[in-house]
Amino acid sequence: MLSSHPNPSSRRLEQILHPNHPLCKDDVIWMLEWIKKKVAEGDPKLLDLPQPRLLKNFHYFAETAMMFIHGRPVYDQELDSIKSWLREAGYGLIDAD
Repeated sequence: MLSSHPNPSSRRLEQILHPNHPLCKDDVIWMLEWIKKKVAEGDPKLLDLPQPRLLKNFHYFAETAMMFIHGRPVYDQELDSIKSWLREAGYGLIDAD
């Protein structure tokens, strides 16, 4: 799991991904924006990931984003899955921020 960091982004990530944190739409949007920003900046941590892993990151990023684009309702039992998708989408970036 993530460790405590003075960095506000790290604290927010730790909060969002904590198993007891009730995930909300703002959390998901914040995390998707954070990942998008890291990719747009060309974060060097992404360069260390093999192409199959990058494709897996993209797959989970897209799954999460498309769920919101289509406006599909999210049920409580899906929140753990969405948290897992976000963790997969940010793989390689989350633990190192």
